[in-house]
Amino acid sequence: MPKLKVIYDTDPGVDDAMALLLMARHPDIEVVGIVSSFGNGTIDTTTRNALYLKQRLGLVAPVSRGAAGPITGAEPSEPPTFVHGDNGLGNIDLPPITATEDPRPAHRLIIDLLRENPGEITIIAVGRMTNLALALAEAPDMAQLAQRLVVMGGAFGRNGHYGNVTPVAEANIWGDPVAADIVFGAAWPVTIVPLDVTHETVMSDSYVNDLAEVAGEDGRFVRAISRFYQGFYKDALGIIGFPVHDSSAVIFALHPEFYTTERGAVRVVSEGIAFGQTIIRPDNRSYPPGAWDNRPSQTIVTGVNAPAVLDFYRRTLLGSP
Repeated sequence: MPKLKVIYDTDPGVDDAMALLLMARHPDIEVVGIVSSFGNGTIDTTTRNALYLKQRLGLVAPVSRGAAGPITGAEPSEPPTFVHGDNGLGNIDLPPITATEDPRPAHRLIIDLLRENPGEITIIAVGRMTNLALALAEAPDMAQLAQRLVVMGGAFGRNGHYGNVTPVAEANIWGDPVAADIVFGAAWPVTIVPLDVTHETVMSDSYVNDLAEVAGEDGRFVRAISRFYQGFYKDALGIIGFPVHDSSAVIFALHPEFYTTERGAVRVVSEGIAFGQTIIRPDNRSYPPGAWDNRPSQTIVTGVNAPAVLDFYRRTLLGSP
């Protein structure tokens, strides 16, 4: 079985780091490129964190600096340091960074890797969609070159879960809704893993403590970076643990059987009080002509076998996925 080749579009980020750790340790995944974006930190912070993670996890994939702000040229929102810490990685101590950036901008690295590996690469995007929208603007054929795109983002109101920035908007989409609308309207297969299922999958405090006990240095790393993150979720949602956001996109790419899905055209609202909202027109419903017409049918994830996801993450860090 050939390895799953992945370009990881990320704004590390505690949950981003946990997802990259999962990919680095899974024998069936080959990370072929890492591109940074603004979001959980400034572009300087997220690029440094991507280089640190490459260094720490022993990856050889190039790391490329991505977009510093939304595709419209608007100022980026302030990084959520109250969620991920001042350094984006839960305020752990970071060593000197010896890994170096690829000289290409992120959107160019994405294009180049897809052209070098047509039909072979899955893009896993867990930050703003800006790099992907820029790549599509420069190379519209790029969408036909990717095997698929798996996105962690959006909120569709399933399972009683809503947005985390506004009642209807999730942070990755809210941070650049214009870019997200472009990406979801392109001619590639997109699966969106939204808050509707990531909030159904929670790593409890006892789960993380167990990882720290049984999964060696990797388990201790998860415990270290997640302490601050868990404090936010305890204060914000009253849970003793935290949702599994970005790792859910990785796990879907490997094990879609853990999830249930729905298909339809997806639009993103870019103005007004619903700014950043993701809205699907289900394929099994008919409506009068409207804004969803002539858009590709994409996939949103609506349900999850949470115990299977948590067991898979644990087993991967233990070396037996």
